[in-house]
Amino acid sequence: MEAGQNADTWEWLRHAVCTGVDPELFFPVGETGPAAEQAERAKQVCHSCPVESQCLEWALATGRTSGVWGGTDEEERRRLRRRVERRKAPDGPPARPRGSAAPGRPRRP
Repeated sequence: MEAGQNADTWEWLRHAVCTGVDPELFFPVGETGPAAEQAERAKQVCHSCPVESQCLEWALATGRTSGVWGGTDEEERRRLRRRVERRKAPDGPPARPRGSAAPGRPRRP
C-alpha cells in the first residue's frame, strides 16, 4: 500500500473525539455491572463523534473483536457481521427432492 493510501485510510481518525479520552474507557473488562456502565459511557463518547460511522466501518472491516468501536460493543458487531453474512449467503441449502433422506440419515419408509 502506498503512503498516500494509508494516510487516506486513517484521515477520519484525526477527527475522532476519542483521541482526547483515556483509551481504557473503550475496553471494559467484562459485560455486566461496572463494565456495562463503562461500555455505555464509551458509547456516549462515540455517539457525540463526527466520525462514528467511519470508525464502525473500520472496526467491521478489520475484524475488531474487543472494545467499543463506532458506538458498538463486541456483541453488537458480531450481530452486524452475521446480518451481513446472511445477506451475502444464498437463500439457503438447495431443496431435496420429496422423499429423499438428509445426508447421513436412512430413508424412512
